[in-house]
Amino acid sequence: MRIISGVLKGKSVNFLKNSITRPLKDSVKENIFNVLKHSKLINTDIENADVLDLYSGVGSFGLECISRGAKKVLFVEQDKMALKTLKENLLKLSVENKASVINNSVDNIFENKEINKFNFFFFDPPFNNNDYIKILNQIKKNKMYKPKNIVIIHRERKTIDNFNGTIDVLLTKQYGRSKIIFGVF
Repeated sequence: MRIISGVLKGKSVNFLKNSITRPLKDSVKENIFNVLKHSKLINTDIENADVLDLYSGVGSFGLECISRGAKKVLFVEQDKMALKTLKENLLKLSVENKASVINNSVDNIFENKEINKFNFFFFDPPFNNNDYIKILNQIKKNKMYKPKNIVIIHRERKTIDNFNGTIDVLLTKQYGRSKIIFGVF
């Protein structure tokens, strides 16, 4: 795994080889950022953005955001091994000043005082988990989004997701086994 673009371009990112975490493939990550940069449907820029990276694993997406100029990334990860690797990556890339890390279940993030308003929301829950939709509802209810925002959700291609008006889906792309949903609050 590596950083694709920005000030950290080409730097490697440590990752885990286990059955609990599923790393975001570089090709999928690159396609996400191509859509963000070139789609006329998306009205949000990563530069100076506040990013909430949920189910962050080793931090691949959030680290890419930092490399591309994000102001701050809040990583939320429950798994201890993934969290350890995430913290190692922050130190290795010398970007710990642009990041905050919450070691907790995504369900409990609303209890944390660091939670504010964000431009970018990245959800990468386990493919068999649909509880993330409750989190989307909580974010919308608590108005944790800035006027210019984007929600990016990484799912398994065959999953059926019912957002019930929580977000407006702008675009859905498929890359191999992955489905990426782009939406706004």
